[in-house]
Amino acid sequence: MSSGVAARRDAKKLVRSPSGLRMVPEHRAFGSPFGLEEPQWVPDKECPRCMQCDAKFDFITRKHHCRRCGKCFCDRCCSQKVPLRRMCFVDPVRQCADCALVSHREAEFYDKQLKVLLSGATFLVTFGDSEKPETMVCRLSNNQRCLVLDGDSHHEIEIAHVCTVQILTEGFTPGEKDIHTYTSLLGSLLASEAGSTRATGMLLQYTVPGAEAAAQLRLMAGEDASGSKRQAAAWLAAMHKATKLLYESRDQ
Repeated sequence: MSSGVAARRDAKKLVRSPSGLRMVPEHRAFGSPFGLEEPQWVPDKECPRCMQCDAKFDFITRKHHCRRCGKCFCDRCCSQKVPLRRMCFVDPVRQCADCALVSHREAEFYDKQLKVLLSGATFLVTFGDSEKPETMVCRLSNNQRCLVLDGDSHHEIEIAHVCTVQILTEGFTPGEKDIHTYTSLLGSLLASEAGSTRATGMLLQYTVPGAEAAAQLRLMAGEDASGSKRQAAAWLAAMHKATKLLYESRDQ
C-alpha cells in the first residue's frame, strides 16, 4: 500500500455535534469497526419526566440527554462525565449511570488491549490448507480496520470480513464461535501460562470479495521463546476483547 493511500486511510478531522467535539475519520469508509454511531436524542417534548427516576422536569429540575443512549434524564441520574472513545469524543461526555458503567469497562480495551493489538505479536501462520506455516508478525492496523500480517509475504484482512473465531488452548478447544453469537472465553484466555487452558492460537474464517467459500487462517504461538509466547498469549486475549466489542457493534 502506498504511503499516500495509508495517509488518507488514517486521516482524521475534528467535528462538532450536539453532544460535543469528536475526532472522526476524514472518510467515513475508514472508520473503526469498533466504533458506535451517535444515538438519536429522545425529543424533549416526548420526555416530560426523567426516564430513570420519573422526576418531573421544570425550571429547577432540568433535563439532560445521555450521549451514549440518547435517553432523557434529570441531573441526578445523568451527572457523570465519562470518556466515550467508541464514539470518538475528544472530552468526557455526560452519560446515565448504566451507560457510564459500560463506558468505564470499555476504557480498559482502549487503555490496554488496543495497545497490545497495535504492537503485534509473532505467530506461526497457516493460510487455508497449506501444510507449511510462515513466521509472521500479526498486528492491528492504526485505523483498527485490518489485521496486518508481515513476514516473507504481506497480507491484510479486514476485521469486518471476519465471520468466525475459534480460540485454541492447551487442554481445551472450544467449538467454533460465530462472531454474531459470540460467548465469553476471556477467563480461559487470561489463565496463567502454567494453567491447562493457556491460549495457544486462533483460527479465523473470513470472507474474500468474489470468492464463494470463506478463507481460513490459523495463528499459533511459537515454541522458541517464552517471552514471545507470553506476548502472543496477551495478543490473543486482546483479540478476544476486540471480537466481543465487534459483536456488540454489529448488534447495535
